[in-house]
Amino acid sequence: MKRNKYYVAITGGIGSGKSEVLKMIRGMGYPAYSADEVAHGIYEDPAVLEQTEKEFPDCVAGHKIDRKKLADRVFADASAREKLESITHPAIMKRLFCEMDGADSRYVFAEVPLLFEGGFEKDFDAVIVVMRDLRERIRSAAERDKVSEQKIISRVKNQFDYEKNTVSGHTVIYNDGNLKALSEKVKQVVHEIVGECEN
Repeated sequence: MKRNKYYVAITGGIGSGKSEVLKMIRGMGYPAYSADEVAHGIYEDPAVLEQTEKEFPDCVAGHKIDRKKLADRVFADASAREKLESITHPAIMKRLFCEMDGADSRYVFAEVPLLFEGGFEKDFDAVIVVMRDLRERIRSAAERDKVSEQKIISRVKNQFDYEKNTVSGHTVIYNDGNLKALSEKVKQVVHEIVGECEN
């Protein structure tokens, strides 16, 4: 993809701290977008709503998506999740790239949770993978979402396995839960990415 901008994806498993990394990059003054933020309004797209209603009629009432019901359904059923992702992901990524294209900066960052699952890594110039101890990820996500750890474990099982799959060729940031240390790592990685491009 030819463009004047340099696009960097931020990804990682649930509870890894990727949203925190996104905030830190915004704090450094770089435009940084979130696929999750874009996704919140995706059902306002008539085509997406229509397809979702057709595939998951029990999760729609009065042309309104019951997000909790839909989430419970797809997290428990891999084929249902794949079906929903085939409807929503292209629309989410299209909106995300529209926002990124409009950024007034050469370097643009975006948090994309399902980057590898959707094969979207090829659309970015670089990828930052946030890694964290699995037990800490589960504890943190359960606390954040106010759900049981078992529910988070079932979600982890349906996601890209960062513990088993290699992420070589991408930049990895290890998050041990120490925000000050994480901030220093993020600054170093961003400066390295920008520095390499400028040279």
